[in-house]
Amino acid sequence: MPAPHIPILRFGKEYLSLDENEVMRLGSDETVAHISMANPGLLKRDLQNLRAARQALRAIPARSLIEMAKKAGDYFLNDSLPCGDQMQSPEDYLHQLHATSGLPHNLIRMNMKKLHQLFTEMEEVVSGLSRGLSLDVFDTGIGEQGGAPVSYSAVTDSLGVVLPSNSPAVNALWMPSIVFKVPVVLKPGREEPWTPYRMIQAFIKAGVPREAFGFYPTSHEGSGAIIRRCGRVMVFGDDKTVAQYSTDARVEVHGTGHTKFFIGEDKIDQWEDYLDIMVESISANSGRSCINTSTLIVPRHADAIAKALAERLAPMKPLPADDVEAKLAGFANPAFADYIDGAVTDGLEEPGARDVSAEVRGADRRVQLDGMEYLIPTIVRVDSMDHVLANREFLFPFCQVIERPQEELLDDIGYTLVATAITDDPDWISDLLDNADIERLNIGPHPTSRIEWNQPHEGNLFEFLYKRRAIRVVNQAA
Repeated sequence: MPAPHIPILRFGKEYLSLDENEVMRLGSDETVAHISMANPGLLKRDLQNLRAARQALRAIPARSLIEMAKKAGDYFLNDSLPCGDQMQSPEDYLHQLHATSGLPHNLIRMNMKKLHQLFTEMEEVVSGLSRGLSLDVFDTGIGEQGGAPVSYSAVTDSLGVVLPSNSPAVNALWMPSIVFKVPVVLKPGREEPWTPYRMIQAFIKAGVPREAFGFYPTSHEGSGAIIRRCGRVMVFGDDKTVAQYSTDARVEVHGTGHTKFFIGEDKIDQWEDYLDIMVESISANSGRSCINTSTLIVPRHADAIAKALAERLAPMKPLPADDVEAKLAGFANPAFADYIDGAVTDGLEEPGARDVSAEVRGADRRVQLDGMEYLIPTIVRVDSMDHVLANREFLFPFCQVIERPQEELLDDIGYTLVATAITDDPDWISDLLDNADIERLNIGPHPTSRIEWNQPHEGNLFEFLYKRRAIRVVNQAA
């Protein structure tokens, strides 16, 4: 099929820009999409007044928006939807996303199902985020919770989102904003315009006003305009990218997860019982998520665990995109593969780290298939948390295995987005619960890569978009 031209969406109006970017198929010079680019001046004008966008959502009951989300989920998963100047079937979406992201087909389908689930379970998600608040409060601003009067008001007229290209499922984080009646301003990742655009079209087909959606492919300067001018913003990137916004209360940063897996003293001698959980935590979604385990800390058996993980992950190699066994994703930008491979190699030159996977696979970490760059899963045995590779995270299945006594296991672990702890020890569970470095804690055999959207693992969107006020309403009737 010819490459579609994907327009800018200016809150109800499609706009074709003279400034156009071509998105190419990985490993070739084939154009997969023409993308209209928004310049910073256009963004600044459009973001000056979003009152109409907010009012379009406020006019619809929250219950109706929930029902629209359910319909949108089915449209997203099953229907042909507009993709610029063409219609896009689910299979078109799959092939286009693979062409620019490197994700194999079965991982794309998995992510589609994840997003479909969030669409269809939006009521449970909203209830979880708002801690059971009645939907009526989003309509009237006033209600009751636990027998006490409550009032909430939005702190912004828009949610700006600067998206990455590494995983379609990150789009789940902005979706509840529509039910919360806050319009979105989406800057898609350079290689991944497909998912946010398709989600918008599904919402619109389900009846959500098109005025609620801004879709602005743009430059780094344009991203800056979104960040400066939206009242609330999500930014995705590595630690260096997001560090500059860490003190800005308007900006919710989604950087490196530094997600960890612990096994306690009471369970470590049965570590083989949890090997499947460890493998899934490290490798799910090709290791591309901030919720993939990148550090595994145990009190004993670190060498044996590292070897067993390396052996289990060794078969995870590049396969044709449509192979049902394909689990490893290529890199949209070959420079990323080069940088990551170099960072791991340089780190291994420092004493105190050993590439256990290299001993198993007997081949290079970086390989090519069909013009795409891949990095083979890598398990590194690291002597201490002070090593340069300790607590590192990369966009492929990579994990360090570290051994330290249980009484020291939680010392200096640093920020941890998700942690799974295998233990029944009540005292150690108490220590885990008391550790403020851990954002989301799984106690027991639960992969770090599995989350429930009604329990946010990184910020609470409702609390980010709304504030509670004290209220008293006095009946003035005679």
